[in-house]
Amino acid sequence: MGEHKAGSLGVRGSTPLSSTKLTPVPSFANFLLFGVTSVELALLFVLTSTFTITDWIYVLQNVLVLGIALMRRPPAVQDRSLAACVAVVVAYAYPYGQMLYLRRVPGEPAWPEAGLVLVTVAACLSLSSLVNLGRWFGVRPAARGLVTRGPYRLIRHPMYLAYMLADFGYNLQEWNSGTVLLVLTGWASLFYRIYAEERVLSSDPGWPNYAAMVRHRLVPGVW
Repeated sequence: MGEHKAGSLGVRGSTPLSSTKLTPVPSFANFLLFGVTSVELALLFVLTSTFTITDWIYVLQNVLVLGIALMRRPPAVQDRSLAACVAVVVAYAYPYGQMLYLRRVPGEPAWPEAGLVLVTVAACLSLSSLVNLGRWFGVRPAARGLVTRGPYRLIRHPMYLAYMLADFGYNLQEWNSGTVLLVLTGWASLFYRIYAEERVLSSDPGWPNYAAMVRHRLVPGVW
């Protein structure tokens, strides 16, 4: 597990926002992102005994986030509420919670082959989303602008879809009632973050057109 568990909040950026609502971000935010991602990258190497192509994709994502943390632009608007902070902490914690829980309470395989396919697809989708976000990537719900290219032409939150696919995949490989509960908790934070991000992004003048053009948040034709 790699970037699927790291820098998990994709906030789109391309069309600059008005500076009338500029909310300065403390400089330590970038250092914090760099530090947390460094720890995640180290954990990936410690916890992974044999690296697959999927694992290397997650390594690449973490390396990209390290670079982004050094050069990303500050957001025009940012949600710094307690609820947003809790959602971020849960998003970072629940994947590692699954791994630790499985070490204490072994799970059962469901369909490992299908799980591997889903995890690989999720890694590729997550990488594509991160590449398109570039230096507008963020952790808290924030508005740095809008990206409408790549997977963002199809759905509004492709990185979150990648997280959900990976969760399905990992649980198909090994699951128990504890991992299911942790995934549901993580998804609750994910859905909160979707609404929080869209609330912040609505301050962008281009948001109404983008929302009308890309109607679905996670699954085309569904929601």
